[in-house]
Amino acid sequence: MTTVTAVVGGIVCALLIVVVALLVAAYNRLVRLRNQADASWAQIDVQLKRRYDLIPNLVETVRGYAAHERGTLDAVVAARGNAMTAAQGAGPASRAVAEGELTSALGRLFAVAEAYPQLKANENFAALQGELSNTEDKIAYARQFFNSAVQSYNNAVQTVPTNIVAGLTGFRAREFYQASGDERGPVRVQF
Repeated sequence: MTTVTAVVGGIVCALLIVVVALLVAAYNRLVRLRNQADASWAQIDVQLKRRYDLIPNLVETVRGYAAHERGTLDAVVAARGNAMTAAQGAGPASRAVAEGELTSALGRLFAVAEAYPQLKANENFAALQGELSNTEDKIAYARQFFNSAVQSYNNAVQTVPTNIVAGLTGFRAREFYQASGDERGPVRVQF
């Protein structure tokens, strides 16, 4: 009987070790995915900071040519301020709304620039516009990468067996970065 008891005890011990190893592996996977989502959110912040830094230079360049377009310039500055405020701890949804307003204001700014051929020909304005366009592409990529990281994380949090570990250790599904209403509509090109 003691041999049988020892064998059964060994099997139970081995099964317990396997279960603990699987739980640790699941937890570590959740941590890695959460960290990847956090890092990708930080990359959005990096690109948005770059965008925020470019906007005052762009506004000043346009201001020199289009002084009577004060309302448009003020709207861009105000939208930039709102977006920067939303960046302080806001979630993806409220952040998307503020960024959408800024994108819309920048669109109006570039529409004003179309009315001033000498401004469009200005090297400083062209360089700033190119940098802003490049930054917008990087922001779009960073948002796409963030949503991909959140999808992987949410899949792990919501599927068996990691959902059990997630529930026990406080991992919760995250919110995707979604475009606001203005950004979802069709792009209007006017000449």
